[in-house]
Amino acid sequence: MFKKVPHTYVIVFTLIVLAAVATWFVPGGEYVQEIVMVDGVEKTEMVYHQIESQPQTWEVFSAFVNGFEKGAGIIIFILLIGGAFWIMNDSKAIDVGIFSFLKFVKQLDKYKAIRMVGANNLILLLIMLMFSVFGAVFGMSEETIAFMVILVPLAISMGYDSITGVNIVFIAAGLGFAGAVLNPFTIGIAQGLAELPLFSGFEYRLVCWLVINAVGFTYILWYANRVRKNPKISPVYEEDAYWRDRQATEMDEDDHGTPNSAWYTFIAVLVTLIAFSIAYPQTTLKVGDSDGVTFYVLPIITICFTLSSIFALRKKVHFFILVVLGYTMLFLIIGVMGYQWYITEIAALFLAMGLITGAAMGRDADTITKLFLEGAKDIMSAALVVGLAGGIIVILEDGKIVHTILHGMAQSMSDLGNIASVGIMYAIQTLINIFIPSGSAKAALTMPIMAPFSDLIGLSRQATVMAFQFGDGFTNMITPTSPVLIGVLGIARIPYTKWVKWVFPMIILLVIIGFILLIPTVTMELNGF
Repeated sequence: MFKKVPHTYVIVFTLIVLAAVATWFVPGGEYVQEIVMVDGVEKTEMVYHQIESQPQTWEVFSAFVNGFEKGAGIIIFILLIGGAFWIMNDSKAIDVGIFSFLKFVKQLDKYKAIRMVGANNLILLLIMLMFSVFGAVFGMSEETIAFMVILVPLAISMGYDSITGVNIVFIAAGLGFAGAVLNPFTIGIAQGLAELPLFSGFEYRLVCWLVINAVGFTYILWYANRVRKNPKISPVYEEDAYWRDRQATEMDEDDHGTPNSAWYTFIAVLVTLIAFSIAYPQTTLKVGDSDGVTFYVLPIITICFTLSSIFALRKKVHFFILVVLGYTMLFLIIGVMGYQWYITEIAALFLAMGLITGAAMGRDADTITKLFLEGAKDIMSAALVVGLAGGIIVILEDGKIVHTILHGMAQSMSDLGNIASVGIMYAIQTLINIFIPSGSAKAALTMPIMAPFSDLIGLSRQATVMAFQFGDGFTNMITPTSPVLIGVLGIARIPYTKWVKWVFPMIILLVIIGFILLIPTVTMELNGF
């Protein structure tokens, strides 16, 4: 009997082998767009055709290479994040920021109202609420990887564990993603394919978002407070020794004011921001296909950066680096909402942040390069497992069985009542998410099939979109084929098996809540439904 938990790489390789075995027994198939006549009107629909499967053998090894190609963007993103933050960690600026933050939190306890709620609880709640809004509004997912390097150490410093650090960022964003209100990458695409008005049914979605957050936040805070009272009950207490050992203990050694290099770096960054402000004086911040709001974003940010940087530089170089970190996060949000940034642009942003940090500390080019390589090396295991996990999808796709699995699930809904039908549709979307973790890709594949099918069984198309929304959201927090989850766990140094054991009860609870929230979509008169 094996008592040792398998390594994450072993688990992923086993799943690749199982996927390859399935290609020998599951018939091949594919959905093809065809023009069909419906009530005398031509419509384009996805029609399933059986084709020969492609049984996979030696491809279990080439799947690694193809998986790396498939996840190249996230892999490079993780490596750049690791290198950039290693440069920043070398400056001890994050440690200074954490200590300052903890002092601030302790001061809050003098207020009776905050003491009743708990200053730590309030801080965790505000952080979770922020990331949940990001997940609900613009589908924050991959971006959460960058925040692990900051908020996992913060959680450890506050007496929690790395699981709590992952919860307040990744899970919070996932709760928002599942209860999406305006997410253009899931709701926007799904409603467009279902021929529904964009973001219709907003009111009930907002209710669902509030309920999902209430349940999820309560569960996270309950766990976090238990760990804070007794850190050793954490399933990752041993793994967290890595983070505890990295906590700063010698702040006095770094208390050396502000070197001239920091002022020179500030001037260089300021000149760059002024140039961008002149080139792009106005920015339109929008969500999905909305008109958005246009105003002088970059000039205003440049002025704020100038004032806050001068104030920080007069105190200590570490505070200037924290200002750079803060504005990096702000530019991430502006880039996503105003300029449709994705992994490439965000990775470049964090690389620039790392170089600015190194220059401000007076490090020469060789030292910065060495630090970057050390950071990339430290985080390499997290990047590698993303590529390995991508091999699972590659095997299923190359074996031509993904669409067959989807078709078989869709055929299971017949002669059922509305509640049972929406429940099965929800279950199907949840299972499909294991094979197709990308929300936009799953919407493009499933909604052209599910929307007309819902008409045939008398189900609201809006309810079908909701079933897709919940099915796409919750299992993102547990499925091993999600490159974002694997990347997050890799950076936080949480073994996948321990994560599954911890998060599984929460996922079950959320899945049940999701089904309960779907019932009113077929039993009540809701606006937009």
